[in-house]
Formats: sequence, structure tokens, C-alpha cells
Amino acid sequence: MSDLDSLREALRHSPDNVPLRLLFAQSCLEDFHFGEARESYEHVLRVEPGHEGANLGIVRVLFGEALFSEAIVRAEALVKVNPSFAAAHLMLARLHLAEGDKPSAIGSYRTAVRIDRGFMDEPLARQLGIPPGGQEPEEARPVAMGLGASGGWREVEEGGPPGGEPDFAAEIERPGQTFADVGGMEALKQQIRMRILHPMKHPELFRAYGKTAGGGVLLYGPPGCGKTLISRATAGEIDANFFCIGLHDILDMWIGSSEKNLHGVFEMARAHAPCVLFFDEVDALAADRKDFKASAASRSVINQFLAELDGGVSHNHGVLFLGATNAPWHIDPAFRRPGRFDRTVFVPPPDEPGRASILRLLAKDKPVADFDAEELARKTKHFSGADLKAVFDAAVESVLESALEAGRVLPVTQKHLLRAAKEHRPTTQAWFETARNYALYANQGGYYDDVLEYLGLKKP
Repeated sequence: MSDLDSLREALRHSPDNVPLRLLFAQSCLEDFHFGEARESYEHVLRVEPGHEGANLGIVRVLFGEALFSEAIVRAEALVKVNPSFAAAHLMLARLHLAEGDKPSAIGSYRTAVRIDRGFMDEPLARQLGIPPGGQEPEEARPVAMGLGASGGWREVEEGGPPGGEPDFAAEIERPGQTFADVGGMEALKQQIRMRILHPMKHPELFRAYGKTAGGGVLLYGPPGCGKTLISRATAGEIDANFFCIGLHDILDMWIGSSEKNLHGVFEMARAHAPCVLFFDEVDALAADRKDFKASAASRSVINQFLAELDGGVSHNHGVLFLGATNAPWHIDPAFRRPGRFDRTVFVPPPDEPGRASILRLLAKDKPVADFDAEELARKTKHFSGADLKAVFDAAVESVLESALEAGRVLPVTQKHLLRAAKEHRPTTQAWFETARNYALYANQGGYYDDVLEYLGLKKP
């Protein structure tokens, strides 16, 4: 069954599922099934009147059918309702060019780029005679806006607030944890050894095969399954520097500052190679640019991120990029290109031996009695590492109440742990409910085959 057939079947059971309907319409559009695409976009508009993405989708269908006049009317209506709809302005540029109206096309293109520099399109710009790199005359450049002390927006110097350059907070760590401190994940550890650790420990041998240290690995899976822990332990295994980058290290209210912060983080990593550069919740910095809800500022950050992964004017030798996400379906496909996050690894909840290993680590240095890690592991199917820690925490708290009354240390027993496990529900189930839909109906290239295998929906 083809991807389109799978989506059709899914829509038969859930016809008013707007995200699924939009995914189907986009797939139809890419395969030139214009009639089905338009029908689905119109269905979305019946469910959610005024949906910008569906309205723009119809414009794209008309463009594909060469019905330029009708498409222009619809696109102009969109930008009249929302003058900052950059994607609609860019579509208007293509439509005006198709109609032979080059001055109007140039105006629409410049408007799109003025709103959001992420919409720069080099091939289209060349057709319009706009200089390479999207450079525009001074009067056409966007005005940077910043949040003033009174709470209102005001013009500022582009690139940061008055009185100084933006900075970033990338703390250099030397993690003490190693793989021995991470329970389970044996298959993942072996992949990391071959991709990261061995090339750094034996560079001459790998160089003979044309392999160098560095590159990118994207870790995805339900929350609490150890993506951050395994990343930190990877640096500890080779005694390398470790940078844990969060949104607060990058994003800034000033136009252009986020991009400078991102460049600064990469430059610091290159200066301290060998190192592991870890991006937590990477989907927030690498969102799919086709998402109609992506903000203007985020598109520019995404483009900067891609340029930094490619090395820019420097190189990334000896820098390993690790990204962790709970929502890989929201990541722009460009990030999976070779040389970027080209290796994708599913981090599932630990299996039974893995849970037993994690439980033994959690019990270490605690006053436990009659502890049976294997029995508890059997009772905690689908539990993440964070869930297992929550079980231990709940059991300890129940014992602490009695210890305070007795005035002495009392052991945490197997009975306490089993009771806590029975009362706790695995937090991974909600994630798998969402992931299952993507794995079944949006699994181009087998990207989510590991999820299907884990769920027992596809043979290994």
C-alpha cells in the first residue's frame, strides 16, 4: 500500500482530522493529484473556516493547474486579511512572474522577505533580477523591532539591544558519568561507540577508511527515557567537553540576536573540540519550515542552524552534534541531510533487562531490603527511566513518614516498591498514541519503522 493509500484509509476513519487532512493534501499536491488536494483543503475549510494553510493550499493547487488569474485573486485576498502572511506574498511573486508581471513579482517577493528573511529564494530571486543572497536596497530592508521598557515595540538597531552585543550562555562541562552509569540502552551504546567513540579514540584507523570524528545523531522517543543522560555519558566516555544547549541559550527577543547566539555556541564548540554539542528539545530550533504556523523569527534561526551544521566558514571536525526530541515529525527534513543529523536513533522505554539495570542503579546507596530488581522490572512494562525513578521516590516518601515517627532509618522494601509501581501509570503511553499515527500514515522512507516494531505492528 502506498503512502497516499495509507493516508486515504486513515481519513476514511477520521475524516475531520485537520492535521491528517493537510498532510494528505500536501502529499497529493506533491504527486500532482490536484483534484484530491483541493477537495481536502476545502474539507479543512469546512471544519475550520478561514484556515490560512488550507486557503494557501488551494492557491498552490491553482498554480499547479496554471489557473493563474484565479490564484492571484485568492492570494491577494489572503494578504489583505493578513498583510504579514509571508508565504502568501511569496506565492503571489511566483504567480505574477508566471503572468509576465515582473515588477509586481519583485514587489511581492521583497514584501515576503521583508516580513520574514526565511523566505529568501535564490532561484526565484535570480529570475527576478534581485542580487544574489537576497540583498535589497536600503529602503527595502526590514526594520528591526524590540520590546521597549514600557512593554511596547520600538525600532532598534538590528542585531541586538542598544548598548551591546547579544551573548549566550553555553556552560562547558566535563561529565563524570559514563555508559556504566546508564542502565540498559545496549544497542544505542554500541551505535554511539561506532559513530563517535571509536573514531575519536582511533583516528588513524578510521581515517584509512575515509571516516572522521564528528557528525550528527538525532535521538527521538518518549520523554524520560534517557536521551539527555546518554548524551552526557557519551562525553564522559571519552573525557570530552560537553555543551548542553537549551532554548534559553539561543532565543532572544532582539531581531538577529538568536542567530548570533547560535553562531557563538558553535564557535565555542569548535574551539573546544573534541566535544559533544547537545541540543535538548531540538525540534523547537529545527521546526519544519513548511509549517504554516512557523514564526518569521524562527525561520531565520532555522536557516542559521543549517548553515552552522554544515560548518560555515569553519569546520566541525571533532564536534559531535546530538539532538534530542519528543516530536521528530516536526523537524525540517533538511536537518536529516548527510553531514547534519543524518543518523536517527529511536530511544524507546527500557526493556526488562534494561529496567532491572536501572532499578539496581536507583537502589544503589539507598537503605533497601528484600530488593528484587528482576521482579520489579517484570511489573513495570512500558515504564521509562523517569517513571522508575518516580516509583522509587514514591516508595521512599512512604517509608520516610514511618522513619520520622520511629526516629531511625527504616529500609525501603520490595513491598513498598511494588505498591508504588502499581499506583504509577507509565507516562510513555500518550507519546506512543501520537507516534503510532505518524508511524502508520506518515512514514516516508521507513523513518518510524522502529516505532512500529516496538508496538508490534511490523515484523523486525
